[in-house]
Amino acid sequence: MAQRYLHGLAQADDATFAAMADVVEDGCEQQFQHFISNSPWRHEPVIEQVARDADRLLGGKPTSALILDESSFVKQGDRSVGVARQWCGRLGKVENSQVAVFAVLTDGVRHTPVDMRLYLPQRWIDDPTRCDLAGIPTEARTLRSKSALALEMVRAARARGMRFAWVGVDGGYGKEPAFLRALDDMGETFVADVHRDQRVWTEPPELHIPAPKATGRAPGKLQAAVDGTTVEKLVAGFGASDWTRCVLRDSTRGKLRVDIAHRRVWVWDGEEATPRCWHLVVRREVGSPKTIKYSLSNAPADTPLECLAEMQGERFWVERAFEDGKGACGLADYQAVGGRAWHHHVTMVMLAMLFIAEQRVAHQPGLALLTPRDIVEMLKETLPRKPQGKEALVARINQRHARRHAAIESRFRSQRKEAPA
Repeated sequence: MAQRYLHGLAQADDATFAAMADVVEDGCEQQFQHFISNSPWRHEPVIEQVARDADRLLGGKPTSALILDESSFVKQGDRSVGVARQWCGRLGKVENSQVAVFAVLTDGVRHTPVDMRLYLPQRWIDDPTRCDLAGIPTEARTLRSKSALALEMVRAARARGMRFAWVGVDGGYGKEPAFLRALDDMGETFVADVHRDQRVWTEPPELHIPAPKATGRAPGKLQAAVDGTTVEKLVAGFGASDWTRCVLRDSTRGKLRVDIAHRRVWVWDGEEATPRCWHLVVRREVGSPKTIKYSLSNAPADTPLECLAEMQGERFWVERAFEDGKGACGLADYQAVGGRAWHHHVTMVMLAMLFIAEQRVAHQPGLALLTPRDIVEMLKETLPRKPQGKEALVARINQRHARRHAAIESRFRSQRKEAPA
């Protein structure tokens, strides 16, 4: 059944049970629904195997990185697990949606997701009945931030023996000092985008507790002896000599060239007893000098500028993974309502994406331009399909009508039972 479901993800135009059953040989809508929504198989061991296979394929290289990011899924109604009015990155606004955090492994050329965590908003945590209906385990009914979910996946990846050189995150995670400190304390090298108002010091801030005043309570909180500045103000003072032109990679539009600037800066969040000295990496788009990206990294102090620039640019691959997953593997279009169903479906999508990554690696360097879409189109042509003749069409329509008729009759029977005497 898992193999048929994978065939359906490749062959059907969308990942609904009916659409897959219409094209997959021996496919059955009810069987697909049971496999995803009710079948008791555990997704965790499958994810662990996906991670090990992905590491064998893409890990252990100087360019191997674990990129963390979230993705949103627009949903109607309130039954889908974790759905709420929340920020939806896919639409760029607050909308009724689900949000999940993903970990994507890349070697700088290929990529595949290796882990995921569904985010549960507070309104779900506070509603036990709703959680019961969605099949959310009791131990999962605690509020965990997206950055906490991201840290869980980094720890899980290392526990599985995955080999990546650094962790990459966007500004949504880079703005959280506790998250970056946790990665640093775990011994993980990271490159984290930060917002333009990120505060830094270009010299040690010389933390101290101010001397007590003649009156009032004695101060007990650390202060910086020198003022910090925002990264935006710092970079505004850079001159032409501060920028270095770098080629990040070859792309379909030619070589990707950017201007890179770098400083060693101190970062302090007002809570820690000791500030941390990290890299500030600034990227300016060639031809669009006002398009600037700021990143912090705890990479070794002697890391070459070109290496830092390449590390900063690797977040590109997580966006590609989301595009491939939603465009070619049914990541966004599904009928998973409960918690088990959501994890089952996304696990199958991750298996499909691992297969695609394996095929792309296997056909290198001969087919350098082979894309996930190419592979899916080839699968559509080569996998066995249900007959597409007139008689087969009529049979499929009659089957759907029979299921609809049975569902209608069932609802009417329920209403008759509930009706007052």
